[in-house]
Amino acid sequence: MLSHVVLMTFTDADDAAKAKDLLEGLVGAVPQVRTLQVNLDELHTPVSAHLCLVTTHLDADDLRGYQEHPAHLELARWLRPRLAARVVVDFSS
Repeated sequence: MLSHVVLMTFTDADDAAKAKDLLEGLVGAVPQVRTLQVNLDELHTPVSAHLCLVTTHLDADDLRGYQEHPAHLELARWLRPRLAARVVVDFSS
């Protein structure tokens, strides 16, 4: 199983809640998403990201299928202009 972790910081922190709702909408719409968890930061420290996304996929090809899926691409068109920063970690478990 491949875990895909994305930490997002938004230009406007209020966009994080809308992003959470949109990301959770991918469940069932994108078959390559095996599990999906989205959490918003609660402590708001100077080093905190606003949102943490964790998805799991069968393998790297499955992750690419998710990233290329039309529902993901549509969400990304809304998301990317609102991001101040994004970091990703992918690992097998």
